[in-house]
Amino acid sequence: MINFFLVLLGKNISNFSELFNLGSGSTWPGHIALSINPHFIQDILKKNKTKVILIAGTNGKTTTAKLIQIILEKDGKKVFRNESGANLLNGIASSMLLRSSILCKLNFDFAIFEMDENNLPDAISATNPSTILLLDLFRDQLDRYGEIDSIVKKWKDSLQKLDSKTILILNADDPEVAFIGKNLNTNTFYFGLDDAKIAKTSLQHAVDSIYCPNCGEKLTFKKVYLSHLGDWECPNCKEKKPQIFLEKAPFYPLNGVYNRYNTHAALLAARTLQIPDSTINDALKDFKPAFGRQEKLTIESKKVQIFLSKNPTSFNESLRTINELACPQRQQAGLLGGRGAKNLLIVLNNRIPDGRDVSWIWDADVEGLDDNLNITISGDRAYDMGLRLKYSQEDQRSKIKDQKQNLKFKIIENLQDAIQQSLKETKEEETLFILPTYSAMLEVRKILTGKSIL
Repeated sequence: MINFFLVLLGKNISNFSELFNLGSGSTWPGHIALSINPHFIQDILKKNKTKVILIAGTNGKTTTAKLIQIILEKDGKKVFRNESGANLLNGIASSMLLRSSILCKLNFDFAIFEMDENNLPDAISATNPSTILLLDLFRDQLDRYGEIDSIVKKWKDSLQKLDSKTILILNADDPEVAFIGKNLNTNTFYFGLDDAKIAKTSLQHAVDSIYCPNCGEKLTFKKVYLSHLGDWECPNCKEKKPQIFLEKAPFYPLNGVYNRYNTHAALLAARTLQIPDSTINDALKDFKPAFGRQEKLTIESKKVQIFLSKNPTSFNESLRTINELACPQRQQAGLLGGRGAKNLLIVLNNRIPDGRDVSWIWDADVEGLDDNLNITISGDRAYDMGLRLKYSQEDQRSKIKDQKQNLKFKIIENLQDAIQQSLKETKEEETLFILPTYSAMLEVRKILTGKSIL
């Protein structure tokens, strides 16, 4: 009976929040429900046959979740997910509550939940998932999570309790993630990349997992795709990249190497669920990006594209993808700019969703930014980013006394003013690329669209 009142109360809170444009009600209904009944999630799922798919990783959760959703829906399945990106237990509870009937019935075949890395063990315990996808692990919000090793241990401990009925999908190119799959009882599958055309032979300077997860020796890499993801092997104990079940897709709906990984993860999940390849291909062609993930908007007849950039790897890959979109020749030369990439707005916040520590910006590869690029910087820590760009220039790293500022950038503290100025300077045939951290992305979208997401 208590869950009946919690569902009714939560729906009213959500309706009130949307009515007054306070957000979508994606967290508070669930927070209240769990505060009153800590077993709310388990209670709802026990009464329904909805299968749960959990997705965790530092980067790519939202895109992968949406890819799986559209594939399943193309196959005629009824699916919902925590699409606002509220990836704690209260977000799961809210998304279930809002889709439940007053009688606590979920008329859905699948529920897809992207999860905060630190809260994955709690989600596994609460939902008893049928499928789990682990995408990658990078340094992210060190003030909250600590180093990668602490997350790996939590994941490993929680996965040990699962049986062979659980499908586990892992990224073979990430050494720590791949090694998690060893000695588990789960039905484990691996995805990765095998494409010499996009591979590099040397690691970037911003890498995390370069030591063997088995013996601790430094790994060797035959191919590198991004950060520490690639074809790895330990010269000491011979631990190496596992055999992958999926390495290529017939079609990639989004640009960027990181989105190839997201696509492969989603395709492998779909195939384990017996979705026909023809259905998968049709779904990929219909795919539209989730908010802030290469999302395209038209504002005042100007084209805008948002690339969520919340840690060194995602920031570097955003720049790399913009390079590819702008001009392949300049991308080969390591330069940002050229036709279509002349205006860049970087928004750096350090709020709770972003992590308080912004030292990661010193691992961002901004040294290759084109001097002709028009850059605007905003956000709570705009001056930190300005300092980072200043010291990215060759003359700032030299001993020349008369240093000159070649890179063109300006700092506008007020985000709305920064967006308006950036749009004003963007010509109609050009695109304004925006690289925000997570909380900044929510602010940017609210300013551009007039609507809140959370």
